[in-house]
Amino acid sequence: MDSTSSPSPGSSGSPAFPITHPALSDYLIAHATPAADEVLRDLAEETHRTLPRHTSMQITHDEGAFLALLARLVGARRAVEVGTFTGYSSLCVARALPPDGHLLACDVSEEWTAIARRYWERAGVADRIELRLAPAAETLRALPREETIDFAFIDADKEGYPVYYEELVVRLRPGGVIVLDNVLREGRVVDPSATGSGDRAIREVNATIAADPRVESVILPLRDGVTVVRKR
Repeated sequence: MDSTSSPSPGSSGSPAFPITHPALSDYLIAHATPAADEVLRDLAEETHRTLPRHTSMQITHDEGAFLALLARLVGARRAVEVGTFTGYSSLCVARALPPDGHLLACDVSEEWTAIARRYWERAGVADRIELRLAPAAETLRALPREETIDFAFIDADKEGYPVYYEELVVRLRPGGVIVLDNVLREGRVVDPSATGSGDRAIREVNATIAADPRVESVILPLRDGVTVVRKR
């Protein structure tokens, strides 16, 4: 779920770090391939129009292109998404899967994912996506504890990130990739006065991943920060 790039007050009252300067945002989006097509543009427009208070939860096109590129690079056939919202990221990932690929999308909102379902159908990828409306921790724990997941994207409630990461990494195949969004928390990860539950959880998962011998990882300053994790 993307954070706007212009400085804004954080939960502690300190200014947020402008990870992407506003003057560069359109340039980054315009130079991501593939370019956003009519389906993605309409989905973004409908989300902004109908859910104006939640638009920061939608990733931007450059991040969607990044997810699709990573999924293709690892040859993903089986993918998992934690946090679907209106379906932009799931649409990008599903398009990167082969025709017989499978994306398990985890969310709790019937209202928001109803929008996603319409655009999955319109894009012709609905048959690749299985939506489960339930707490994501329950959905993930119910999966077989086998290393069969090729690619995963975590972009949901920040308090759940430590659990989501652990449940996914044990099921990730060697060479598989997990991407976590919003891992910089608009700079609050380095602000000791930012003590909200979400900030604490993100610091926890960042530290866990950095020390995890099962994986190699890097945090990239893409939008509000993404961590790319590859299982050894």
